[in-house]
Amino acid sequence: MTWTVSSSLDDFRAHTDAFLAERPAENTVLLTVVHRLAGHGLDVFGELPPVFGWWRAEPGGPVAGAFVQTPPFEPRLGVMPVEAAAELAEVLAAAGADVQGVSGGEAPARAFSAAWQAATGATDSVKNNQRLYRLGELTLDPARTPAGHHRLAVPADRELLIGWYRAFLAETGVLLPNIARSVDDRTAAGGLHVWEVAGRPVTMAGVSPVIAGMSRIGPVYTPHELRGRGYASGVTAAASAHALRSGAAEVLLYTDLANPTSNNIYQRIGYRPVEDCLTLDFRR
Repeated sequence: MTWTVSSSLDDFRAHTDAFLAERPAENTVLLTVVHRLAGHGLDVFGELPPVFGWWRAEPGGPVAGAFVQTPPFEPRLGVMPVEAAAELAEVLAAAGADVQGVSGGEAPARAFSAAWQAATGATDSVKNNQRLYRLGELTLDPARTPAGHHRLAVPADRELLIGWYRAFLAETGVLLPNIARSVDDRTAAGGLHVWEVAGRPVTMAGVSPVIAGMSRIGPVYTPHELRGRGYASGVTAAASAHALRSGAAEVLLYTDLANPTSNNIYQRIGYRPVEDCLTLDFRR
């Protein structure tokens, strides 16, 4: 068994593009991260250079695992067997890598964490526990359709969307180094959607580009004072339909398992569970 760790995006793509595309749902985060790095530069997530890796069960064999780390974020594990995740933790620990946590499918994330703790003496804690959903048949119940209508975000929405991004990140505990850049890039690409009532935006949803037949919805955010009126359902359904029209064969989204409301909302409009995922923090 062997890991190759590299700072070259081109090398990573050459070795892993086909592997990641085989299971685009479970590899959705890696696919979108790589797409963004390729399109917007290696500094798009932060000043420190990204780290990439791919795993083979035997030298010369097919790639069977991959990860990406874009500091200051933790390594993100793609599809891989648990033994590969444990071996990766040992490789990174031996190299003295600055690893503050790990995220990915529940089984590989826990295997990585156990090996990391054994190698470094760290302890872990669960930062968030998510469920990945895939859209089955999009269900639009007229009785649940909220007032208002869907539209794409425009540059005039910029300050509002930046504020909503900040609020979303504060609620979820997620770090995003350059919020304004993300809002500008996604608005220009048609990747931010709003639900509008009487000329007032009331909620937003992001939609990733179609990559390997996959598009992912997120973030979805409604201000506290506007929740409970169906706006998140409306914008998510509209954004999902947009992804389908754009050619997505699989439309995905993540929910926080601690939030039963969002899990119920998305299942009502046709989303079905794929896998559970963890983000773990490490502390020495």
